Amino acid sequence: MQRSAVSVMSNIAEGFGRHRHREFLRFLSYSKGSAVELQSQLFVALDVGYISESTFEETFRVTEETIQLIGGLIRHLKRIRPPKKSPR
Repeated sequence: MQRSAVSVMSNIAEGFGRHRHREFLRFLSYSKGSAVELQSQLFVALDVGYISESTFEETFRVTEETIQLIGGLIRHLKRIRPPKKSPR
């Protein structure tokens, strides 16, 4: 679960650091996938008794909010045009 959570943030950072619109979108998609993976792992952790129902509910809510935010950023970036490269 920790790796999935860190992967969400790391993929956003890596995509942003690539300085390419298309690359950033691709890494945002990876980030969203990692957040969904974390939700899946939360269900497993709850089922085997590693976390309480209240911990599950709060963490799931935060991951759902994160997924929505990433999705909104992806939709926004798809609507805008990336800056054109200046001729050299």
